[in-house]
Order: sequence, then structure tokens, then C-alpha cells
Amino acid sequence: MHVLISGAGIAGPTLSWFLAQAYIKSTIIEKDPAIRPHGQSVELQATALAAFKKTGLWPQVRARHTSEKGTQFVNGKGAPFALFPVREGLQASFTSAFEILRGDLADILYQATKEHPDVRYRFSTTITRVLENDARGVSVDFSDGSSGVFDLVVAADGQWSKVRAHVFDPATIAMRHKGMYGAYWTIPRVPSDNAWWNIHFALGRRIMALRPDPYGAVRVYITCMPGAAREKRWRAVARSDRQAQEDLVKQEFADAGWQAPRFLEGLEKAPDFYFQVVEQVRMQRWSSGRVVCIGDAAYAPTPLTGAGASLAVLGAYVLAGEISELMPGEHPSKALEAYETKFRPFVEETQKIPGVVPGIAHPRTKWQRWLLETGLACVAWLLGQSWIARWLRTEEAEDEGFPLPWYSKFEGLNGE
Repeated sequence: MHVLISGAGIAGPTLSWFLAQAYIKSTIIEKDPAIRPHGQSVELQATALAAFKKTGLWPQVRARHTSEKGTQFVNGKGAPFALFPVREGLQASFTSAFEILRGDLADILYQATKEHPDVRYRFSTTITRVLENDARGVSVDFSDGSSGVFDLVVAADGQWSKVRAHVFDPATIAMRHKGMYGAYWTIPRVPSDNAWWNIHFALGRRIMALRPDPYGAVRVYITCMPGAAREKRWRAVARSDRQAQEDLVKQEFADAGWQAPRFLEGLEKAPDFYFQVVEQVRMQRWSSGRVVCIGDAAYAPTPLTGAGASLAVLGAYVLAGEISELMPGEHPSKALEAYETKFRPFVEETQKIPGVVPGIAHPRTKWQRWLLETGLACVAWLLGQSWIARWLRTEEAEDEGFPLPWYSKFEGLNGE
């Protein structure tokens, strides 16, 4: 079997790594000329952590940890009023003990697969057309003018998947808008910066945050719930160019307080500015014939869940495991059906976000902000009490919510 994977983020290379353990050949194509560096902080949770540890790459992830000490909420002067430090074994912090930048995780996977004889990477390449998708295979044209026939094509090219658009009926794909927009970019570190995830609630349903990274910089994150009156402009700008997006962010956050002037001043020179609509991907089916979606292309959960990387790793593990159980020459439909049957219930549960949560986290008035900040301060105080901490302390759970499926080809992969 020869599997074509579109996307060299987290899901694609993870799938390729596990397929290689079953001696299944894969080719990964990526639109960018190289692995995209750094990016947002991500984490691996519960079962995804157990699956990833099978690769033996966990020590490398720990070595490239962001070193974030925890999360603190700050007022307009930068003074913290609610601290949630990372505590070993305590599942009550906004910061995970396993935070890593998205690009760093992707690079670790790339380095682990690029020399494998059953794995091939093709950068600056995309699928321009899917010619056939039938019992014999999938025939595709590439952006470099070449073409190929594969036993299976995997769309791992993100929330706005081009492969998905080539194959699936738009009527079967729902983009669930959460009323939020976000952006992030990197700015230089200054002596007053700390190793915490600092979050500030500006009025007008705006949030600003600052997080450390291991590369001598800090990362700015902003989110906004513009409301009906301003929604049309935000939606239009989300489809526009970087300059229009920068202009909107500057206009909307100019009076946001805290470190807004510093953040906006560094925006123009930022090499990694990224603007997004916060939406979930919901597909009626993840596969069509010999084409299947994984990761954000199939079930982007939004940053609100903090589960994007975990779903990418778990989805790749399950799909690879089901493919590895096929007989030589067998049509992949059996594996694709099993992948969806086993994994969809967990995905749907993970994607559940109470409708009030985004609004509560984005206060509009001073009164709403006071209530939110007071509540957070009370929770932080309670968690700081030793008897509460002992009550909440748990052993590390590596199968929470989704017990890791067993596959014969992956037996014995227990590298830490």
C-alpha cells in the first residue's frame, strides 16, 4: 500500500510514523517550502500522550518544552490577581506540564521520519486535482505538474483543507462559528517579561495574552467577540490580506489597555502574524471512497478546547492502526469505517463547548469583568490551599475518555 498524505503539521507526520512501523509506504506533501517553525503552544492530553510516547520521541518534546510556569490573570497595570501555577499531578491549571510550540512538535516528528525508507517528503507541493477516486485507487495531479496514483489519500492539511474541498460535498461539512476571532504574533522579549501565561480581560469583549517561548521572544495572543454590529467587518477581513487584518487589530485594540501599545507596535515586524476565525469543523463522514480526513481537516475543535494537537495525534494513531490490520491488497474501506466508528464518539464529546463559555470569558462591561475576575481570584485562592490541592491531586491518567486501542503491529512500542 502507498498512502499519500497532504500536510506536514502534526497529524500527517504522526500518521506516517505509525504507518512506517507496519512497513506501509507514505508520501507527505506540504505547501510550504519547509516545516513551519514555532507557532502556537499546544499540548498532548491523556490518551494522546500515551499514544505519542510509543514513538520514543517524548524526551525530545520535554527538552523543547516552553518552560511556562503557569497561568496568571493580570489587571490593567499588569499586576496578577489570580495565579494558577503548574502543579505535578494536579489537573487544575490552564497551563499543561507538556506545553510545546506547534512547529517544534511538527519538527520533532519530521526529523524522526524524514530518513525512513518508507517515508518521502515533497515540499512546496499541493494537490491541484483529484481525477479518480474508485476501487482501483486515487489519481491526483500535483502543483509541480506531476501526477500519481495512490491506494489512499489522507487530508491532513488543516481547517481550510484543499483536499477536502476537492472531494467532499460542501453540504456535508459544517463550519461552526463560535463568534470569536483571534490572532497571534511574536515580539521581542524585554526584561520585565516573565515565564507565565499572562491574560488580561479588556472591556468590549476583548482578551490579550502574552506567553513565553524557548527562543528569546514572547508570543502575543488576542481574541475578540465583535458582536452583531461589527461581525460583518471581522468576517470580511478574515478572508482578506495581512495588511487589512493588521489594520483591524490595531484599530480594535488601540484602547485595550495593559501592554496593547507594545503589542501593536511589534505587529508590523512580526514574521509569524496569524489571523483566524474561531470555528469548528463538523463533517457528516470523514471519508469518501479512498480519501479520508484527519486532524483539523476533519474535526478542528477550536483553541477553546485545547485539544487540537491531541485529536491530531490520536486520529493518526487510530487510522494507522486500522490500516495496519488490513490484508495485503485489501480495499481500505474497512479501515476507514473502523477509524470513524471508534474515534468519532470521542471527537464529538471533545468538541462540545457550552454556548455561554466564550461570552463569559469575554466580558463586555466593567460589571461583567469584575464578576469574572472575582470568580477567578476565589478559585485560585481555593486551589492554593493545601487541603484542596490534596483532594484534587490525581495520578497521571493516560486513558481518560478514550482508552488507547490495541494494534498488533504497534505491540512493543513503549518508548518513553
